[in-house]
Amino acid sequence: MRTIGIRELKSHLSRTLRDVQRGEHYLVTDRGRVVAELRLPGVDASTNLTASHAARRQLAAAGELRVAERPPSGYARTGVSLPEGTAKDLLDQVRGER
Repeated sequence: MRTIGIRELKSHLSRTLRDVQRGEHYLVTDRGRVVAELRLPGVDASTNLTASHAARRQLAAAGELRVAERPPSGYARTGVSLPEGTAKDLLDQVRGER
């Protein structure tokens, strides 16, 4: 069983659905709270779960457990670019050209 945040799910929907087709089970989270499950239709969610997985799932569904999410993949590029060496020149000006 995996967890995935709503933002990541939107970004990687096709990949996630391929994983589900292969039998993966996802808990979808919104700000750390489980809001949905993704699994193959007709598959009982309680099958093949260890006792600890079942207990965690119950706690997460009740909102008593906050499920960890993967950190964002980094900063998005803005499209703004400056000439090579601009940062160094600015730092030299601030530091008084040591």
